[in-house]
Formats: sequence, C-alpha cells, structure tokens
Amino acid sequence: MRKLLVSAAVAIAAWWALAAPAGDSVHVTGYHLTAHPWKPLNIARDRYLDAIEGVCRFSVRHQDASGAIIDPFLHREHQYATPYFAYAVGVLVEAGRAHDLLASGIRAMEHATSCFGSGAVPDNHGEFFIPSLTEALDLYAPHIPQETLDLWRERMKRPRAKAIRGSVNNWETYAMKGEWLRSLAGLANRQEAVAFIENAWQARQRQRIAGPPWSLYHDRSSDPDTLSVEAVGRGNLLALVNLGYDGPSAGEIRTAVESGTRFTLLLQDPSGQVPANGRTDDHVWVDVGYQLAFEVMARRAAKSDPWLAGQFRHAAMQSFQSIARWRRADEPWEGSYFVTKNRFDPALRVGYQTASQYSNYNGSLMFHLAEAYRASAGEIEEHPSPAEIGGYALATDQEFSSVFGNAGGMQIQANLRGQVLPSDGNRWTPLGVVRFARTGWDTRLGPSDGALTDTGGVSFAPTFFQDGKWLRMADLSGEYEGAWSVAFVHPLLVRCAIEYHPVRGRSGPSFRNDLVITPDGVYSETRRTTSDSPHQFPDWGVTWPILENDGNRLVLSASDGIRSVQFPGAAGQQNFISLEESPVMTGEQALRSSYGDLVPVRVVSPGDRSRTFVYPRTAGQPDAATVRRSFRLTKDGFSSALGKVSGTIYAGPYAAGGFGREVDFTGDGVVDASFSEPCGFLIQLREGQPTFIETDRAVQANFSGHRLTLMAHVPLKLEPGAGKHP
Repeated sequence: MRKLLVSAAVAIAAWWALAAPAGDSVHVTGYHLTAHPWKPLNIARDRYLDAIEGVCRFSVRHQDASGAIIDPFLHREHQYATPYFAYAVGVLVEAGRAHDLLASGIRAMEHATSCFGSGAVPDNHGEFFIPSLTEALDLYAPHIPQETLDLWRERMKRPRAKAIRGSVNNWETYAMKGEWLRSLAGLANRQEAVAFIENAWQARQRQRIAGPPWSLYHDRSSDPDTLSVEAVGRGNLLALVNLGYDGPSAGEIRTAVESGTRFTLLLQDPSGQVPANGRTDDHVWVDVGYQLAFEVMARRAAKSDPWLAGQFRHAAMQSFQSIARWRRADEPWEGSYFVTKNRFDPALRVGYQTASQYSNYNGSLMFHLAEAYRASAGEIEEHPSPAEIGGYALATDQEFSSVFGNAGGMQIQANLRGQVLPSDGNRWTPLGVVRFARTGWDTRLGPSDGALTDTGGVSFAPTFFQDGKWLRMADLSGEYEGAWSVAFVHPLLVRCAIEYHPVRGRSGPSFRNDLVITPDGVYSETRRTTSDSPHQFPDWGVTWPILENDGNRLVLSASDGIRSVQFPGAAGQQNFISLEESPVMTGEQALRSSYGDLVPVRVVSPGDRSRTFVYPRTAGQPDAATVRRSFRLTKDGFSSALGKVSGTIYAGPYAAGGFGREVDFTGDGVVDASFSEPCGFLIQLREGQPTFIETDRAVQANFSGHRLTLMAHVPLKLEPGAGKHP
C-alpha cells in the first residue's frame, strides 16, 4: 500500500485564485447550492411549545408552597429559575396550552416579584429578573385581578441600583434590555432608562464588540474568550434594538449586533450546535440562544432579504433540532434537558461551570425557547444555512483564537491557543482541532469538542516524545500556539493549514498540519517543520480523539489503520483512517470532556509525514476499509471510493466544482462541462447527471454542445440531457 499512498508535492498555482488577500481573517464565498441533497426541516411552531411545556411540567414538580422553583440538587431556589418558569408558563397559556399550569405560574410570579421588590433576589441575580418579569406582566394580566397586577407592577418599579448586582460583562446587557422594557411598560422613567443604556453602551459594552468583520461579543470571563456566553451579550443587545430602542446609539448597536448575528451563521455547525470553547462551553441552553437570535433576525430580514431570512429561519430550526438529543424521557426527569451535552448523571457535573445547576439552566432553556416561539411567527421559506453550503474559512480575533473551515457541510473547528489557568471550574479550551462536523450526521461523534483537564488534554493535533514521555499538543497550553493559513476556498473544497510552534521563550519541535476539507471528509497531512535536530525529538505522531462513553457506552472498532466509533444501533459512524502502510497505533488513558470520555489514540507513522483521512460515514456510503483500500494520492490531490480532488477541482457523487475552466464529473476522461473563462463553479448531480449549476461570475458554459449563459451566483436548473455526451 505504501507505494500507492506516497505523496507527491502538491503545488497548484491556481490555489490562490479565490483566496482573500494575505492577512485577511475571513474567506467567504457567496454560493447558494449545496453539495448534498437538501430539504427544509419544516418544524411546526407547536414543537417549540411541546418542548417548553415539557420543561415546565418537570419544573412544577419542584415548586414549593411559596411559588419558588427548588433546584433538585441544591434543594433550594437558585438564581432565576422561578421568573423564567413564570414567563414560560405565561407563553404557554397565551398560546392556548397548559391552562392547568396557570395557577403555578401565578404563584411563581407572586414569589418572584416579591423577591424583586424586597431586594431578596436569590443569589443576587436581579439583572435576570427584570426582563423576564416585565415581559411576563402582560401575559398574566388577563388572568389575575387588577389589584394583583397593580401590586406586581409596583414591585417591579424598584430602582435599578437597588435591584441589580452591577456586573459589567453580559450581566449588564440584561439590565439594559430590562430597563428599556420597564420604560415601555411605564415602570421606569424613559429618559433615565435611555441615559443608563447610553452610558452602559458608551462606557463599557461598546468596547466588548469585536470590530469588523466579526462583531462578536467579548464577555472576557475566560481566556481564550467564550464563544458560548458571546451569544448572551449579543442576544440581549439584539433584543434591545428589536424592542425598538431609539436612543442616540440605537443605530450603532443595531449595526453591530445584526452584523455579529449574521457572522454566527458561519460558526454554527451543520447539526445546529453553537461553536465550542470558553466558559459555559457545551451547555445545551446556549443552542437556544442562537435559535432565538436567528428567529429575531429572520423576522427582521424577511422583507429586505428573503434568502437571508430563510437561512436564519432554517438555522433556528437546526438549533432546535440540535437540543432534541438532550431531552430526557426517563422518570422523574421527563421533559427536562441535560445541562451539558452528555448523558452522565447530572450529580457528576460533567462539563459544568461553577454556576451550572439543573434548575437555572433548564430555566434558561425554557425562557429563551419561549422567546424564540414568540419571535417565530410568520411564514418564511427556509433556505440552506451557510454551515450546510460551506465555502468559507475564517479566523476569529485573538481573544477567541478559534478557526473554522467548511466545504459542502463538512466543518472543522480548531483552537490556536489553549487555556492556561482554569476559570469557573474548568479549563475550557484545548489547543488543536476540537470539532469535526458534517451535515446529516451526528456531530457528537466528531468529536464535538476536545478536552483539557488537570491531568492532560486531547484534540486532533501532533504529539511528540520528550523527557521520557509523550506530550499531546492539547496538554501544552502554556508552551505552544498555532498559526492559521488559507490557500483555497470553495463550497466543495477548502485547503488550509495550522502550524504549531513553541511560544516565545519556549523550545520544542514545530509542526505543520495541512488540511483538505471536502464534503466527504477531511484529508490531513502532518509533518515536522522544526529546525531542531531530529535526534532531539526523534519520535512524534498525531493524536486521534475517539469518543468512547457519553454516559452510555459507544461501539468502538479497530482494524488495520482504522479506528471507528458509533452509537449502538445508529448508522452514523466516525472513522479515523491512517493512510500509511504500517502505522503504530496506541490507545492512551481516556480523558473526560463535556461530551464524554475521549480516548487519545497516538498514531506514529514510519515516514516523515503522518496522513489521516477523517471520514464521518452515513448510511449507504462505503465502509472505512473500502475507503482506505481505494485511497490514492496524486500529484495534485487524491481520489477514493468517495470522490476525487484534483488541484482546485472536486468531483463526488452529488456535486462537482471548484475553480477552473473545465471539469470531468463522470470520471471517464472526457470533459463534461467547460467555461468561457476560468471561474468558480458548482454543479449539483443526481445519479451522475447535472441538475443545477452556479458560477461566481458571468460566463458562457458548454455542456457537451449545450450552451448556457450564466450570471454570477444565480443558480440555473439544467434540462435533462445537458450533461450527456452526444
């Protein structure tokens, strides 16, 4: 096999044709067609209500006589669980559901408004009480005596300074949203509310928004910063402008948060998850934060940009679909959700931050899901999300230090820095590739995140032998960092690389990991680039992170050069395939991540490079052994039973395209389509025949004698027979 797999130097001058200028962080193409067959999710709005009602019916079992929701593990009221429950019940009743819960919702409102009005808010979380209770007042008004409503309203007039803790990260955005709501409801002076919001924005919150092209929110509560809590600060500011805030900075806030929310369409993975990393990483309720923001933006874009609105609506549904896997059906937890993305006993607090509890984060889920339900009214036609289309490679700013690449719905996420000191109970962010995700596939297998603990870390990254022990790159947060580069970007093919090197003042070997992302999987080639003597660091390899247990044992299998994992009885399977003849593969001690136990498999190759194909297999695709046997490296790419890469062109079973002047998508050596000039193009295929085509510029196309005129990024349906040879 080794002769068949020997790599030739891949040096294609056209690679840079579609790459952004050197130094640019974000490379995005503007295609509409997908690499795989696509269909809308068509999730009925009532499904949102079903999920909300399930959490409410679980929570009401833990309501005491005063109306408070008691945490089942702390055995006391915790943070904002009670007002969030009250709001969610109010939304259910407004929708004509769960009238038997109305009395419980009223008791929760009575208790929560009393706590707020008296300054006895649990755990001093007054910021969170203001928006939820203010919005809930109108929901309960038709169902309570006027004197009760008047009492609740009076309690909700408590001066802000006496009601909140005063934290200035994302907490302050809750207060900004809440004060505007109180001013609209006549519970706070409008002029004073605007003054507070303007001061908060100008003095503190404005500088938390990253500049273009990102516009993401910096919570700065972990280092690297959190891409989970990012959704909270940005989401509250988006709610503020969506509620009609009209103060002097309204336009600036609107521009920032709308831009940031558009950008997060690129960060969502193809299964609907938020990105990994930072404080509150891998908490289920954060997916609902994305869902809410996407629903709000779908409504806001509906008239001006129907395509974008449809992407937002579909992405919101993907977020909702994502959380379904974490909903519990076991008594006595039925209807509630696991707090973090695993199925371990919640008493073990796997992946929890210090503040994570069962009641508050089930509360966050039902509150924001109820807000998303109310925001989702109106018919909007779904369109494929950017994570399903692909065609982008990007780096976030230095505070986040994450990078993403996506071709045809195959997405990777990697970290260029790891966390050195713990924050809120964890080291959240390991160095290296932490996520492999694919559309139509269970991304948990990816894995969906790496691990970093007191005893070590694991990610997909180089490993080397030093001072008598093997060191994984994910172990070395204080010693190493990564540098990201992008060579080519197209919806069917992304070529990028991560170079790992010691930070200033440290020594050690350096490595380069070249990655070729296709709709079928990711080809990885790692080599040592250090100038150190090879005798100083003679042994090195690559770590494969294999999920073996997420609270339930997964099915692991091993064969020649392959390690595979899948859930029992499920079709989806993750395969790490070595493309070397005789790799030495060693399983090491499992480490517990937010998703479960990851086994680091150390792969040492006999040559000067280590080549892996990461293959997320779905039903009906070739098995891993077939892919390994069929894999051939060529002078400008590779081929296998899955498809073929030639320089800047990809051809697979469902799509072909890239950048060039012609393509043979049938693989018979005859040109099937040519263009009047080199261009970016994507051709959808069904049973080997072209059905749709899209190009990145206006060109003339020739399909075996059939001439077509194409406009830039306007997909064209092809007539039957357009791709057949005469």
